[in-house]
Amino acid sequence: MRPTIGPFPVTRLRRTRRTPGLRALVAENTLSVGDLIWPVFVRSGDNIEEPIPSMPGVVRRSVDRVVEAAREAADLGIPAICLFPYTDAAGRTADCAEAWNPDNLSNRATRAIKSAVPQIAVMTDVALDPYSDTGHDGFVRNGDIVNDETVEALVKQALAQAEAGVDIIGPSDMMDGRIGAIRTALEDAGHNDIVLLSYAAKYASAFYGPFRDAVGASGALKGDKRTYQMDAANADEAMRLIERDLSEGADMVMVKPGMPYLDICRRAKDMFGAPTLAYQVSGEYAMIMAAAQNGWIDGDRAMAESLMAFKRAGCDGILTYFAPAMARLLSA
Repeated sequence: MRPTIGPFPVTRLRRTRRTPGLRALVAENTLSVGDLIWPVFVRSGDNIEEPIPSMPGVVRRSVDRVVEAAREAADLGIPAICLFPYTDAAGRTADCAEAWNPDNLSNRATRAIKSAVPQIAVMTDVALDPYSDTGHDGFVRNGDIVNDETVEALVKQALAQAEAGVDIIGPSDMMDGRIGAIRTALEDAGHNDIVLLSYAAKYASAFYGPFRDAVGASGALKGDKRTYQMDAANADEAMRLIERDLSEGADMVMVKPGMPYLDICRRAKDMFGAPTLAYQVSGEYAMIMAAAQNGWIDGDRAMAESLMAFKRAGCDGILTYFAPAMARLLSA
């Protein structure tokens, strides 16, 4: 029996879900290949693609293979590729000097990509953890991660990346004041057009584990990163960090990890209106892949649904290891 009060059957919300065409017509959000940034891992050597067991389908690539990946990304319409270097124990030192070596892996890969595939944007990471013997994003002095001395090193790292031809610099270290210092140094050096994408709200998260495997940092880390990365309990603090980094010269802001912090993405976009990105981090990727490989979920649908969640939360872009697979699915 139909109810006698209320809008039923005048309001039948299922009407617009009836066919794919109707669903597309009323979709509130869309995901496109232009929303994607592909993180890739670069290692030494030639003609190498080395699987990462904790990230099924993801590999460490030598520079020549990273160039091939950049071509693949450009052919798929992916607008940007993000480089993360794998450094073995011998390359990790207390002074982290490899971070600003003009010929380090990241800078060599940047130059190679910009020479071979100039149309794709290259993003790089600014933090000391790939080069530190402690695995921390900053210098450690008497058990403390020191802020201002670290910022001086981050400025040198950012300038070396700028000289290599990077398009987007992504400081992920979470040191106070590093955005203003890097922006000032870039301007003084004539690098006026380089985009700063600040990891403004980066949480101390358990979801980074596979990434640390990928960059060779799992065994290096001494202690944890809770004195500089954010507490998972805090949201208002994230807004203060984002506001500060925008005021210091950030062009775009990042929330990391992604899906556990969609509320932060939404608040950031609503409050500031600035370009807001999220990083679907290694642990998020690995969980979806592991469940899909075990037949517990439909991998393609879970991938697409997870990425649409970022758009619904207000994100303008997403760093995701799914970028090539999603680009292919979107073009199918």
